[in-house]
Amino acid sequence: MNNRRTTITRRTIFQTGCFFLVSTLAFAHGGLEHVMGTVTAISDTSVTVKTAAGKAVEVGFDAKTTFSKNDQAIQKAAVKVGDRVVIHAEKSGSKLLAHTVEIGTAGAAKAAKH
Repeated sequence: MNNRRTTITRRTIFQTGCFFLVSTLAFAHGGLEHVMGTVTAISDTSVTVKTAAGKAVEVGFDAKTTFSKNDQAIQKAAVKVGDRVVIHAEKSGSKLLAHTVEIGTAGAAKAAKH
């Protein structure tokens, strides 16, 4: 009887810990999705990024979208095909809408390859 009670207690503690871990991770990103990869196309209204998994992801822009490089604000026109980016985006229906677009530095791209 004591073994069964110990097993149930351990299982309950494990399940509670998993619940809090998943909850923390979900709230840590503020409900935003992260898209990381290389820009393959860009227009006035969106950017297409090829992820490390080889998937092409299109992310839209709006007037609130901010762009940066090396923690400095830049214009949308500074984003070029071939740039490595990290985009924080929100689901809007079936599409993604960028909150922030961060261009990586050449050093960061080289470090990621190693």
